[in-house]
Amino acid sequence: MMDRDAIRALVEQAYQKRDTGDLDGTLAAFHPAGRIKIAGEKTRTAAAIAVEGHGQLRTMLSDYIAAWGFIHRDIISMVIEGDRAAVHSRVTLRFIPKSKTVTTDILDLFKVQDGKLIELIEFVDTATISDLMQ
Repeated sequence: MMDRDAIRALVEQAYQKRDTGDLDGTLAAFHPAGRIKIAGEKTRTAAAIAVEGHGQLRTMLSDYIAAWGFIHRDIISMVIEGDRAAVHSRVTLRFIPKSKTVTTDILDLFKVQDGKLIELIEFVDTATISDLMQ
């Protein structure tokens, strides 16, 4: 099992790669069977999604990188216990297709396996995100 410092470094590297739009670097942080879920009711917001495996992750991350630019991220807190990490971030995002910007909070729950991210469940203000997308 990875120690706390290694998990922190893995999560921070994944954020840095995603925040700079590095698709391959972001994908490299994930286990081949990795999963991402954006929490939310799919009938209420297009932002809610769940994907699994590098093929689906690549498609989802590519779409997100094309649509959402990270202008700034502050990690407010990170709690690591065993193979899990919980991260509260405050981010400034730009919805690229409409050039709209918002600052919002995100909670990410990670699970690590074999030195890679096996799971990410992200909680974001889906109402605000849906408004930006309209």
